[in-house]
Amino acid sequence: MTSKSKPKKLNKAWLHDHLNDPWVKLAQKEGYRARAAYKLKEIDETLKLIKTGDLVVDLGATPGAWSQYLRRKLGTIEGQVQGTLIGLDLLPMDPIEGVTFIQGDFREDTVLAQLVQAVGGRLADAVVSDMAPNLSGIPSVDAAGVEHLIELAIDFCRGHLKPSGALVAKVFHGPAYNTVFHLFKDNFKVVKAIKPKASRDRSSETFLVGVGLK
Repeated sequence: MTSKSKPKKLNKAWLHDHLNDPWVKLAQKEGYRARAAYKLKEIDETLKLIKTGDLVVDLGATPGAWSQYLRRKLGTIEGQVQGTLIGLDLLPMDPIEGVTFIQGDFREDTVLAQLVQAVGGRLADAVVSDMAPNLSGIPSVDAAGVEHLIELAIDFCRGHLKPSGALVAKVFHGPAYNTVFHLFKDNFKVVKAIKPKASRDRSSETFLVGVGLK
């Protein structure tokens, strides 16, 4: 009886926190699909990464809050959508006007080839990644999963990011953090770690930003 009641209590506590979360309420008010939009917004406004008309690739785009923020930031002129935004995720995503979406696993060569084709030979101004592996609870396994996704994102950047461009990626404090941080240091001239206000205090997530390819 006790073991069955705990999950219900935990679910109720999470739901209560979620519904009363000021970032969730703000997202609902401003039309964002998730509070995560404000994480990228703070990072962008702090470092001035995204400009009107840029080409941006959004990895791990679903449910679309980051793409929504980026689409708004890229702007419109006389009703014409400016810039290019390509989103990719393993899960489906409801359409967003002005966003080219690819559904598939970023770790698969065929999906990566679709992304490369969508970029069309152009170099991106920014790549943003909210990707995270399905966590198993086994630290060594989860660390390897996080590291692998970061390696793929950086490898994509080396071939498809402007020399002055930026990569924003979600990482977690844990066994893989130092390795991932040094991957950024090895590949980017400037590396910053940011914990946005919209990121829950109890969450181990943080965001690494690399600017300027070495």
